[in-house]
Amino acid sequence: MLATRWNTPRAATCAAQLVSPFRGQQRCAFRASELALAAVKTKKSYADLPNTHLRPDGTPAPPLDEWWSGDVRRAGELRKRDTGIVNALVEEAKRERRRGEGADEPPPRKRRKKVHGGSAPPYETQPPEFPFPEEEEIEDVPKTARSRKKKVDADEAEPASLKKSRKKKATSEEVSEISPKQSKVATDAEERKGGLPREILDNLSRFPHCILLTRVGKFYESYFDQSHEVARLLNIKLAYRKWDGRSIPFCGFPLQYIDKYLKVLVQQNRRFVALCEEYPRWSKPGVMTFDRRVARVVTPGTLIDESFLNQYENNYLLAISHQPEADQQKIGLAWIDVSTGEFYSKSATLDILRDELARIGPREIVLDKAFETARPSQLEQALAEELNGVSYTTPMADEGENALDFVVDPPENEQETLEKTVSTTPVDDITEDSDELPSLAEFSAEERGAITLLTTYLHANLLDHMPTLSMPAREGAAARMQIDSHTIKALEIRESIREGGVKGSLLSVVKRTSTSSGTRLLARWLCSPSTSIPEINARQALVAFFHARDHFRADLVAALASTEDTGRIVQRFLLGRGEANDLHALNSTIRVWSALKARILQERQQESLEATERGVEFAHEKWTSLDALVARMSDLQDLSNRIGAAIKQRDSVKEAPIVDSDDSDTEVQVEGTLPRVGWKAVVNWTIRPQFSEKIMSLHKVLEELLNQREQLEADLQLQYDAPSLTLRSSPAQGNHVHLLKAKRDRKRMDGESEFVGIAESGTTKSYFYQVHLMAGSESWHTIDSLSALGTNGCTDLRNNERIDDGRKRGVNSHAPQLRRTARILDELDVTLGFANLAKEMNFVRPVLTEEPVYEVVDGRHPTVELGLLTNGRVFIPNSLRMNPTSQLHIITGPNMAGKSTLLRQTALIAVLAQTGSFVPAESATIGIVDKLFSRVGAKDDLFHDRSTFMVEMLETAEILQRATARSLVIMDEVGRGTTVKDGLAIAFATVHHLLSVNGCRALFATHFHEIADMLGYSTDTAARGLFDNVGFFCTDVDETNDGHFAYSYRIRSGVNRDSHGLKVAQLAGMPQSAVTVAQDALTWLKTRKEDSSSNAAELNSLGRSITNRSP
Repeated sequence: MLATRWNTPRAATCAAQLVSPFRGQQRCAFRASELALAAVKTKKSYADLPNTHLRPDGTPAPPLDEWWSGDVRRAGELRKRDTGIVNALVEEAKRERRRGEGADEPPPRKRRKKVHGGSAPPYETQPPEFPFPEEEEIEDVPKTARSRKKKVDADEAEPASLKKSRKKKATSEEVSEISPKQSKVATDAEERKGGLPREILDNLSRFPHCILLTRVGKFYESYFDQSHEVARLLNIKLAYRKWDGRSIPFCGFPLQYIDKYLKVLVQQNRRFVALCEEYPRWSKPGVMTFDRRVARVVTPGTLIDESFLNQYENNYLLAISHQPEADQQKIGLAWIDVSTGEFYSKSATLDILRDELARIGPREIVLDKAFETARPSQLEQALAEELNGVSYTTPMADEGENALDFVVDPPENEQETLEKTVSTTPVDDITEDSDELPSLAEFSAEERGAITLLTTYLHANLLDHMPTLSMPAREGAAARMQIDSHTIKALEIRESIREGGVKGSLLSVVKRTSTSSGTRLLARWLCSPSTSIPEINARQALVAFFHARDHFRADLVAALASTEDTGRIVQRFLLGRGEANDLHALNSTIRVWSALKARILQERQQESLEATERGVEFAHEKWTSLDALVARMSDLQDLSNRIGAAIKQRDSVKEAPIVDSDDSDTEVQVEGTLPRVGWKAVVNWTIRPQFSEKIMSLHKVLEELLNQREQLEADLQLQYDAPSLTLRSSPAQGNHVHLLKAKRDRKRMDGESEFVGIAESGTTKSYFYQVHLMAGSESWHTIDSLSALGTNGCTDLRNNERIDDGRKRGVNSHAPQLRRTARILDELDVTLGFANLAKEMNFVRPVLTEEPVYEVVDGRHPTVELGLLTNGRVFIPNSLRMNPTSQLHIITGPNMAGKSTLLRQTALIAVLAQTGSFVPAESATIGIVDKLFSRVGAKDDLFHDRSTFMVEMLETAEILQRATARSLVIMDEVGRGTTVKDGLAIAFATVHHLLSVNGCRALFATHFHEIADMLGYSTDTAARGLFDNVGFFCTDVDETNDGHFAYSYRIRSGVNRDSHGLKVAQLAGMPQSAVTVAQDALTWLKTRKEDSSSNAAELNSLGRSITNRSP
């Protein structure tokens, strides 16, 4: 399309006045003004152009004041002059006219002085200071050289590769890169005075341990030596820009990719990232600059609401406090999930630190700065085993005061308990109903030290996003089953060893939860089952209650599936990040809670009525656990009503008639806190007009303006006989008049001076029309005002503002009640899942007792059973009875016959029973297990210089040192990694220690059948003395006359002295020739006599004879 410039001051002034109503949208306005100056096609003479801008009342409008559009070059010119934007445009128009007429020759280009000497030395972590120019010169270039003129600042150093990449079609990866030209759009004039470089250097010196990402406009950028590492890790291009004549490396990416690249930097590469945000400030009237400061340091343990955060797992940050001078063994633990606000503390010892690390599963560990250079050997070993990321910080000086400094707004009187801004983290005990805040005296000195360490680290990294913390819930060592780190991994409780993920784990098999928060609670319960029989019985009572009511259970599950992750939503509000979508989610969740409560009450009334009709007594005891949970649910209807009265429902969307452009450069609104008005968007007003009188009045004004626009469009169509005429808006042309069929409808409009043509194609044409511009400007200003008021409304709903009667009614003030109710619903979700699991897999309710017994009839391995059912096979169950007269079982038998499966299913059934679930068996009576240990599987640990046998011995030693009389131990193939005699001796010593010292319930599977003879086994009489409470069981192989065999998988009493290893070799596909050789060798070895003097010679003869017979 052909275009000419307006070459007159009056035209420039008119164009400036026409686009002035877009001041609220500064960048769009300036783009429109540039288009008016550079792309207007007109045949009007100078005399025909308007001289002044007239107001609606007919009076002339004064010239516009100085304002800045965001363009760095133009801002530099305006700062040198005080004549305002109008004079600047007039002067530019004069220069263009003189160049076109050839009246004056342009001044010669100024040359820059070259900087001699070698290249600048590479910067270290803290770059050195260097001078920056006060102001760069903007050179005037002849028109003939205009196309070859190099851009100042970053454009001068633009690599050729970046210039070529802009010509290519943008791909998803190319969009994520930044060129110097793109970054220049968002910079300010202070950058040219050295402001941005100085801020970057200052932040690098303050955070030398972090990768610094500085926000510049719509990009995050990295500078100096860090940019090389960032570009390599993120696989983006590295560019250069000139500051003070030096080429500085930098790279960057658009804002919308921040979560994508934080995942790469923080999660995958475990880097710390300091996010430097820009905060606008008006240094002069109409001149906006930026302050840039680090708002947050992102670490693996301080993730808040990033999109890559796993919604089904907790993201814990753990602090460990240890004071060797006070006690060599005692430590304090404090851990928090910043994304949910769950906060716990515990006193422990260095001996069980590894087990605690495996149970908690922290993403990051914090230690005192004093341990950075040297730390106790046990602490070093525990941290090295788990390979967790370790950070260091210096705790606050006044430990006693700051460790529990959480109540930032304490209650004014005893009656204001519900208005407290801080509560304690809900505990796992379903029977406990105490909301009292713990006192400082309840926490040990080690716990206080860990809490202080943790809160110090949070303050240092969250900075502007530091939330109000809840009081930590104290975990007692006696209330939970302790599962060591080896057992959690070997039993695949949380994740599968083979797959490396959740698939194939116990969690994946028993998970029937409907919510992500319920899944997180289930994972915690499985890794730390309860040892309190009242708590276990309360959970089982809920499972049994729901198990017997299919329709009621289905209704509750369907309702829970529609709830949101309230814990993380509340935490976002406490962090000041909650938006309108979160308000919607919170309101809908509260309504679901109310519906759930009503449905529970309805079911209770219905059962009571049915019992009355049948003339039987209503079973109140069956409702005890559920009634206790419902009674603890808070009444949040007031908060829901306030949110509902202020926020529109998500389906309440009205299409805005103000924006209806078919322009290709359109911007579709993304649903957010407030309407971000685009050029072709849906104006989704989240705040209801009734929220305040001012919002109501502005909505009325906007409605009137929209009606006036529609009327103006209809009047213009009639007046100019142009049916295709529409009033439109676009980012490139602003508010304009559009003719869809220009050839037919343009005749009368072209002759009118009120219509200024701005664009034309083969069939369409667009005009500036001053009346439409003025009306559109007023509409945009009204929308901006509504957006601002909407922001304030969302803030009021979020914060703890006192309104009406002086009570706090914001979301933040209801955080304790919201968290407590959400936790209750999580417990309901888990128990409902257990009930569904029991129905689907035919689980039964176990009986828990304090006696040291374990009696299971037809028990099954839940994970193996599901895998077999998937392949159309059936699991063969086994029964097991352990009691004081038979507390240790020796299990022998062939490979692949089910010994390891029996061991693991025994442990998993105990875990499920004490979690509160039903178990896979026909019946089960289980004595409480305080500690669960396992020594199963074979693996080495070459990273820590440990062979397979060394790993086996380490695990065995730990079991023998820590097992108690109430513990359950499963051990498989102890001693197999060395010679037969050494292995047999170690196996016997292990059994002896378990019986004589530990006195625990244990299953000991082995291929050393000789150990049965050492323990006094006989087919005629039972073992005597120390070993009289040892039971002997085995598995078998069923063989046929034609050489085929099958595993029975059934446990029977006795000892099997044949391991049938060759049969496993055949099943594995070993070549038949190799199997034949093995059979010959095995036959000879079984028939020879033990004689140490002739042993070597006989074995040598055997080897030669077998070799001669083999083909």
